[in-house]
Amino acid sequence: MILKNRLDIILVERGLVKSREKAKALILEGKVYVDGKKVEKAGTLIKKNSDIKIYKKNHDYVSRGGIKLEKALEKFNINVKGKKILDVGASTGGFT
Repeated sequence: MILKNRLDIILVERGLVKSREKAKALILEGKVYVDGKKVEKAGTLIKKNSDIKIYKKNHDYVSRGGIKLEKALEKFNINVKGKKILDVGASTGGFT
């Protein structure tokens, strides 16, 4: 019998992340690969002996909001170099 469990739970059990919330965030960001294939749902059942890789880009943001803002600037081709920017927000990192 092959044992399976949810991907987010296995990530925590293996010590790859500290919490299921962090696991879900990485999965939703498309950073988690199981046996070479990207998995996009935290509840996906995988074999307990599956090969899991997490591909994380190092960044200097205090929250995922910074990552979202970076992607929006890239997607809409907005150049902020040399400009003064005011970020008014109520969330961690200021981006809401």
